[in-house]
Order: sequence, then C-alpha cells, then structure tokens
Amino acid sequence: MPDQSLRPDWPTGVHPPGADSFEQTALVWLFDHVPADYRLHGVLRRHPVALSRLAHQYVSAALEAAREGYRTARVDLREYLPPHALDQVMNAYRDEGRRMAALLRSVEAVDAELRAAADRGGGGG
Repeated sequence: MPDQSLRPDWPTGVHPPGADSFEQTALVWLFDHVPADYRLHGVLRRHPVALSRLAHQYVSAALEAAREGYRTARVDLREYLPPHALDQVMNAYRDEGRRMAALLRSVEAVDAELRAAADRGGGGG
C-alpha cells in the first residue's frame, strides 16, 4: 500500500520510510545514481546515511557542472561548432541540469528519511 504522505520528489522504487525494505531499496536506488566503484566500499552498504551523503555530494557536483557548462559552452565552443550544433549542446546542458536538479531533490528526500531512521535507532548501521 503506497504511503500518501511521501514527498512528490520521492523516487520510484524506494519503499516508504517505516517499511521493512525501506533501507534496502534506498541503498539500491542510491547506488544506481553514483559511480559503480562506490559499490566496492562496504561501509556504504553498512551505513546508508554515509551513502546518501556521498550521493548528495556527487549529484550536487554534477548539477553544478551542468550549470557551469551551460554558462560557458557558447564562448568555449563557438569556434568549433556550427550554430545548430551549439544550440543542441545548450539543450543537452539544460536537460541534464533539470534532470540533476530533480535527482538531487529525490536524493535529499531519501537522505532526510535515512537520517530520521538513524536518529530513531532504526537504521544507518
């Protein structure tokens, strides 16, 4: 049964907080949004709040990179690309920025619930 109180940014596939499978589904989802090598670190599996913090930093950096790319692409690439290709690059940066901003909101929602679970003594390792 779905939890009607979940934030609109709650990611699909992550079970609601309080569900027995919440932490496991949160881990799987978070690992899907960070570099694959993060899976090599057992501490991130044992302490979901640590993974959510790293995911937050990683996605925040990707969002900032998309914003910086959008701000500088026209100047940096104008000598190398025809105008229509440059417009497509700008669209790609804009789309990626929007995607990263939405992903960051979802990471923040999961992070807040993982921290709350850890505060209650119900998770986080």
